[in-house]
Amino acid sequence: MADCYEAVRAYPVGESTVARFALTAAAYEFDGIVVRNAPETGMVDEPDRDGPGREEIAAEYDIDVVDAVEIEADDASAASARVKDCRGERTLVLVEGSRTLNRFACEEPRVDVLTSPMADGDVNHVLARAAARNGVRFEFDLGRVLRLSGGRRVQALADLRKLREIVFQYDTPYVVSASPENHLQLRAPRELLAVGEAIGFDREQIERGLAEWGRLAARNRERLSESFIEPGVRRGRYEEDD
Repeated sequence: MADCYEAVRAYPVGESTVARFALTAAAYEFDGIVVRNAPETGMVDEPDRDGPGREEIAAEYDIDVVDAVEIEADDASAASARVKDCRGERTLVLVEGSRTLNRFACEEPRVDVLTSPMADGDVNHVLARAAARNGVRFEFDLGRVLRLSGGRRVQALADLRKLREIVFQYDTPYVVSASPENHLQLRAPRELLAVGEAIGFDREQIERGLAEWGRLAARNRERLSESFIEPGVRRGRYEEDD
């Protein structure tokens, strides 16, 4: 199986600390976690925050810890400003889906992932094509299926099936997550594979979506490095910034 990552909402956005998530995720044989906190909560490794930093946690539990940001906003203008502020600071930039932000996110190349695009919005072929063109990943959020019940769970299943059809029809990139907000909501990769198969995904499709978080992180870390200029071009030994 390819390297598997889970995208978590850690304290103070969620209920469990990054360290607690890392401990549980490592026990479940995840290779990494993506900490998808809001901009105002700060990065996990800021020096003025209590507790161990991201690199210390990664070393302690032998698991990759990816610093990400999940942006919420009332309109596209506010979201654009936040994306601009965070793009050079965080490894992954996510935008939480909504009726007002889905189109913005799909048309913004600086966005890595549109999260929960069906929870408070909708996706159609126009957005799928725009996302594919700009390299924006749609998130298949299995958490709604795992944690909701009754009619809300039925709606979550319908949303996932509709999104699956559109994504695979237009070859739109995607990630998979259970979007846990505490460590008790974590599910091992094999459990997520089983859930995916139960709602119509191939096993390989779920594996690919879990691994895509790590592939994105590796790509963006390279781009944030000092040697990167643009894809295929790196600053050489004697080059300097203009």
